[in-house]
Amino acid sequence: MTTCRVRAFAPGSIGNVGPGFDILGLAVAGWGDTVTATRADRAGVAVTDPGLPDLPTDPERHTSGIAASEVLRLANAGRCGVSLAVEKGLPLSGGAGGSAASAVASAVAVNALFGLGLDADRLLEACLAAEERVAGRHADNLAPALLGGLVLVRSVDPLDVVRLPVPADLRIVLAHPAQRLTTAEARAVLPSMVPRALAMRQAAHVAALVAALAAADWALLARAVDDFIAEPARAPLLPGFVDAKRAALDAGALGASISGAGPTAFAFVRSVEDGDRVARAMRDAYGRAGVDCRVRVADVDRVGARVVEWG
Repeated sequence: MTTCRVRAFAPGSIGNVGPGFDILGLAVAGWGDTVTATRADRAGVAVTDPGLPDLPTDPERHTSGIAASEVLRLANAGRCGVSLAVEKGLPLSGGAGGSAASAVASAVAVNALFGLGLDADRLLEACLAAEERVAGRHADNLAPALLGGLVLVRSVDPLDVVRLPVPADLRIVLAHPAQRLTTAEARAVLPSMVPRALAMRQAAHVAALVAALAAADWALLARAVDDFIAEPARAPLLPGFVDAKRAALDAGALGASISGAGPTAFAFVRSVEDGDRVARAMRDAYGRAGVDCRVRVADVDRVGARVVEWG
């Protein structure tokens, strides 16, 4: 029997994960985007519901539409027709991997709907084309949204990603201030060059972060999360962030930084109890700065994108 409709979910993610600018990403359980792909009589891709009023229905401007088109192209299935309805569980321009999650959920749904059989590498390639169109050519949100867990983007051209180990008891505090910041705005303030010593220091912290998570070395993790390049440049764009980070560390967080391009901030903790305490501290710090903020404590999403309904 022909499948007429497939619904797929992709989790949100933390890009960069502190010092790993554009090369590390971590999938976060809970919030995510869901895309329903339905067979259509007319060839091509249509976006019937973009998920939010501010997002375009033009399939060439919405990451779900671009990813779907790329999946059909890579599978030589250009005669297929599909309509997409997006449910946005992630904030717009919020630093939580929303554009990536929409692309990934769409790619997985369309691949399953038509039984195209594209593997993870080809799906990621399709999603990268979508992310490049709207946010730049980087895969640090796409890869964890698709694969789950912590992912190293070893190379974009050619595309090469590596899934890395994460301790079972790692928990993540996410603070979502009531602010939007586009990736373009956040990238515009980054330095075009950095001193050699600073680049070496940043690279050492990336290596230490990966080693700490692989070995569940909490003391090393607490020394490894700092970002010396993107965070100092972006912090002035994020009211309340500096105080919220300090409050998180004072409350016992193992480390804290900006999630992706921001404005979302994250902190690492070892338990839900620690997470609740750090979340309150971050929320209160943003409040003292006059910024409304939602907070939550989450697990690592170790599954990644998945089909959640067939019809």
